[in-house]
Amino acid sequence: MFIDEARIYLEGGQGGNGAISFRREKFVPNGGPAGGDGGSGGDVIFEVDSGLSTLMDFRSQRHYRARPGENGGNNNCYGKGGDDVIVRVPPGTLVYHDEDGALIADLVDPGQRQVIARGGRGGRGNSHFVSSVHRTPKVAERGQPGQSLWVRLELNLLADVGLVGFPNAGKSTLISRVSSARPRIADYPFTTLVPNLGVVGGYGESFVMADVPGLIEGAHTGLGLGHAFLRHLKRTRVLVHLVDMDPMTTRDPVNDYHIIEHELRTFSPELADRPRLVVATKLDLLGSREELRALEAAVAPAPVYAISSVTGSGIDALMWVVRDILDRTPKLKHAGMVPSQLKPQVHGFDVVVEEDGVHLVGDVEERAAMTYWGNPEAEEYFAEYLRRRGVPQLLRKRSIDTDTRILIGEGQLLWKEGDLMVESQI
Repeated sequence: MFIDEARIYLEGGQGGNGAISFRREKFVPNGGPAGGDGGSGGDVIFEVDSGLSTLMDFRSQRHYRARPGENGGNNNCYGKGGDDVIVRVPPGTLVYHDEDGALIADLVDPGQRQVIARGGRGGRGNSHFVSSVHRTPKVAERGQPGQSLWVRLELNLLADVGLVGFPNAGKSTLISRVSSARPRIADYPFTTLVPNLGVVGGYGESFVMADVPGLIEGAHTGLGLGHAFLRHLKRTRVLVHLVDMDPMTTRDPVNDYHIIEHELRTFSPELADRPRLVVATKLDLLGSREELRALEAAVAPAPVYAISSVTGSGIDALMWVVRDILDRTPKLKHAGMVPSQLKPQVHGFDVVVEEDGVHLVGDVEERAAMTYWGNPEAEEYFAEYLRRRGVPQLLRKRSIDTDTRILIGEGQLLWKEGDLMVESQI
């Protein structure tokens, strides 16, 4: 089954907690702090697997969580880092942040890797909190939470040449003639319901051709799954526009040509500006030469290539023209490795007054998330950190009333008499 869209949840591993420990050795009755650091949480990493061609696996598994880091131990023993989770995706996978639609990664090359959800760093043990004033600190940090997010995956096929046209214009027959692809072929519209890829050889360096399901008028708005089909043309370097010349149909070839051209340009002007060949198909059934001349007049000064995929007439000449255009057209660049930091790094902090109290927001929230709330000594260390950052000055500047509780993350401090205080000081 061909699946080209998926929505999945990713979560980096939580960092391990730092330890509060002291040396307890014979003949060392007053050993110093010896709490080890926690290990970092594992990352969720996407890797391109050339053996995959669909996002079908994500239908059965939609949640991916990396392992947390281990907690720090005694004697300055560091916790082990959490194992990464490797998520394998097919070449051509685009990863978008589900919330705001931002592109996170464009995964094209086999073996290419990108960290999508980063694990949290491990908390520091109490050996890091020694000072001239605190010789035996009973303070450590909790592990940092890992990144968590929903992402939307979109598969855009990797092809050099894309076949476009109305249903039953002969796209599947052509690709089956010039490659080993075997799409479903029948004498009625919409026999092709999913894109097909074929490797075309025998015309210089081989190239990949994509047979995209037939388009209809209004495809750029999504009619007939137009969006789902058109996006598979985004990476193609050359478009081959097939026009049905079967005299038994009631369609007007010139009108069909203009409709598809309009749909391409409306969907993506960039796509519509790529090199394009117009091909009159079913030459073996061509009744009136007037229709062919009318199509040539509509396309002029560009040529029209007439072919028959049944008899093979004109196909070799067409493929050599395609090969020549590919040789002269540079390969498209892709976004590649997009920084996995989904939101800009926050620098600074601010005070936000809300109904439930005064909130302190900004880069200090990360430090708050790693504080052992309920441990008075740890809370005092955090309060001292805020003093060094200049939070009291900001509270005075904002005229925050005394005896106001300052909320930050899971914890809170009291703003009293011009200073930040912890519960044990109240």
